[in-house]
Parts: sequence; C-alpha cells; structure tokens
Amino acid sequence: MTGERQDRHRLLGRVAVVTGASSGLGSHAAVGLAEEGADIVIVARRAVRLKETQLRILDIGRRCIVVQGDVADPETGTRAVGQALDTFGHVDVLINNAGIGSAVPATTEAPEEFRRVVDVNLAGSYWMAQACGRVMSPGSAIVNVSSVLGLTTAGLPQAAYASSKAGVLGLTRDLAAQWTGRKGIRVNAIAPGYFLSEMTEQLKDGYLEDLAARRIPAGRLGRPEEFVAAVVFLASDESSYVSGAVLPVDGGLLVT
Repeated sequence: MTGERQDRHRLLGRVAVVTGASSGLGSHAAVGLAEEGADIVIVARRAVRLKETQLRILDIGRRCIVVQGDVADPETGTRAVGQALDTFGHVDVLINNAGIGSAVPATTEAPEEFRRVVDVNLAGSYWMAQACGRVMSPGSAIVNVSSVLGLTTAGLPQAAYASSKAGVLGLTRDLAAQWTGRKGIRVNAIAPGYFLSEMTEQLKDGYLEDLAARRIPAGRLGRPEEFVAAVVFLASDESSYVSGAVLPVDGGLLVT
C-alpha cells in the first residue's frame, strides 16, 4: 500500500464485512479496507487463519471481530451481521470474497462436488448479501467477487467454478436493480484474473506462466494491491454513481 493511499481514509467510520478473509486476496482486502479507516468483520471457516488476519488489522489501529463459519450456511450471514451490529452498530460494506474452486472433467464430476462449489460461491454470496442488505443504510456498498472465468474459459475443466462465478454476475445485476434505487445500496462485482493464491497454487507447474505468456497482455499475474485497489474503489464513495457493474482486474485477459 502506498502512503498516499493509507492517508486518504476513504472508509473512515465505515464497517465492512469481508468473507473468505482467512487467507489470500480476502485477507489482503480486509487489511486494505482497514488501512482506509474501516472497522472490519472477517468471516471464514478457519479460525486460526482468521486470527492472523485480525492481528494484522488490529496492528493498523482498527477494530476487528472474527466470525467463524461457512457462508454456504445462511446462519453464518445472520451471525456475522448480528455480531457486527452488537459491536459496531451498523454495516456499511460487504465484500463477498469467499470461494472455492474445482477442476474436474464434466463427465466425472460428482453431484456433491458441483453442488458444493455452487453453494459456497453463488448461494453463499446471496445469503451474505441478503443478511447485510436487510440492515444496510443508503450509501452502503456490496462488492461481489466473481472471476474472469465467469466470462471466458482458460483451458481447464471448471464447469462448477465457471457456472458459479457467472451466476455471481447475474446476482450482482439483479441485486443492483432491486436495491440501488429503493434502498440506496450499490451492488457491483469484480472479475479478477489470475493472482497467486491457495486456489492457483493447486494448478500444475508451469500453467500460470504459460497462461500469462499466451493470454494476459500485461504479461504477468496480478498483485494483491491491484485487487485491493479495485475493492476499495467499489466500496467507497468514489464509485457513488456505479452500480450493477463488473470491473475486470485481469491484466487484459478478457480482450484476448
């Protein structure tokens, strides 16, 4: 993070709920929002990793509470919002980042494998948005993390993941149509390209390097701060006239 960005405090006084915040881009997003002045509610399944993220936020001087749970369970969203209200009194931002992947050929993928990916990535985003949308005030923002794979393919068998992420884009449009005018809640999506993460670490050796050379005009993978910058923009008042949009953060992959 640059000093200039940290000094701006574009989210001072806001409370942000961030799912999938135990590692990777979700953890970076939670810390980045805290650097912009927000107090944070972090949600994920892994309690130990959540505590690590919490300590990073507390070191910045912002408040942070941990909610352990699976976003595929609607009760997790209810608990997260309840604890946010009890601790901070309001919820202003939701970053729907929790997600899992799969790379199973369509002829062999088991029903439970497909359903699990959709339950976390798509249904989980809906349950969290529903819980937050019930209590958010006008001027609040929801940022759904989709993927470029909701818009294109990249050579792997990822029917469940691609379907769920395409569904997140449809969810974004519908919630924006329902809530922007009536409730004053903006709903947008980010479509990240390829970043180093626990998910991409599972890919075969050389795959990302070859993909960057063939498909990404920028010629490299994304950096965490580039993802965080997009999250902060859509969460803050700088995007006050943006709703229902999809912002690719992909180094140009979608134009190839």
